[in-house]
Amino acid sequence: MPQRRSQHTQADSSFEDEEMQTDEPLQRRHQTPHRRLKGCFFWFLLFFVVVLLAGGHYIYQKYRTAHSTINTIHKETGVQKARDTQAALKQGRPISLLLMGTDTGALGRTYKGRTDTLVLAVLNPKSEAMTLVSLPRDTKVAVYGHESDYPAKLNAAYAYDGSASAVRTVQKYLNVPIDYYATINMGGLENLINAVGGVDVSPTLTFSYGGYSFTKGQKTHMNGKKALAYVRMRYSDPQGDYGRQERQRQVLMSVALEATQVESLLNEKFLNTVSKQMTTDLSFNDMLLLAAKYRKATHHMNSTHLQGQSSMISGQSFEVPDESEKQRITDLLRKALDLSPDQTGSTLSSSDEINVN
Repeated sequence: MPQRRSQHTQADSSFEDEEMQTDEPLQRRHQTPHRRLKGCFFWFLLFFVVVLLAGGHYIYQKYRTAHSTINTIHKETGVQKARDTQAALKQGRPISLLLMGTDTGALGRTYKGRTDTLVLAVLNPKSEAMTLVSLPRDTKVAVYGHESDYPAKLNAAYAYDGSASAVRTVQKYLNVPIDYYATINMGGLENLINAVGGVDVSPTLTFSYGGYSFTKGQKTHMNGKKALAYVRMRYSDPQGDYGRQERQRQVLMSVALEATQVESLLNEKFLNTVSKQMTTDLSFNDMLLLAAKYRKATHHMNSTHLQGQSSMISGQSFEVPDESEKQRITDLLRKALDLSPDQTGSTLSSSDEINVN
């Protein structure tokens, strides 16, 4: 049985290539070297405060562009939320966000694609912490509304009914309410990274891939192509797919940090790129509330993943976590959401209820 591993990282989402496993206990680390993380939502707030105070025509036009972009990427799932998310936001209670990286457009694909990486994030301003849990793409589940196709892989849920079936499947699997979702088309990630001027990342290991070389611990500025090479490598990573997930989290958190800088928010090229590569059910007003009430939730980051064991079923390779591991993740997420303890979920259960208390 592999040791569990979880560590302080910076972000995640999907790309394409290989797979394996490994793990270690959850840790919380102060973000002193990454002080910018504390300002992630603060920059959103600062930007809008400047807009309101300055009121100049140029700034106002940029504000309208940002507002218009958010409206463009806003897309409801059509799923009735498990709880009153608006009340939770207004009261500054912990909220959850399912982050999905789709492989649409990656490696020349044109079909809807799958969510090869899923990260369930919880923002808790009271404890000043952000909890990130990566869910293996090959996790064995029954996709919500398509139970007759069991067993299926978790990353296939998106291919059925888009974000709606992915959200419902993860909710039921872990018995944790999902308040919001956000997807990014990984086929366009290269353009998104270039639009923010590249990202700074400290590699987790030394390796060469795709014509690029990376040195462990050496902070490196990466453009879109180099960043994709960094996250796509898997076979040479001793942690396999789990190691790749860690690198993906690094790159995507770096993109998120750059994206919240005022320079990016005033960059029409960046906003145009975002509008083509992302969708979310967070509205413009929701994002303002996040900026105002959730900045403290970025002071600390807890990061881990659901650890499975590889299993061949009907000629397919699945990751199958045991019940104690699933319960560990459910306990972690429910505690981060300030919810009472409860049993982990099951996608084969006849009940659709999620405990939101």
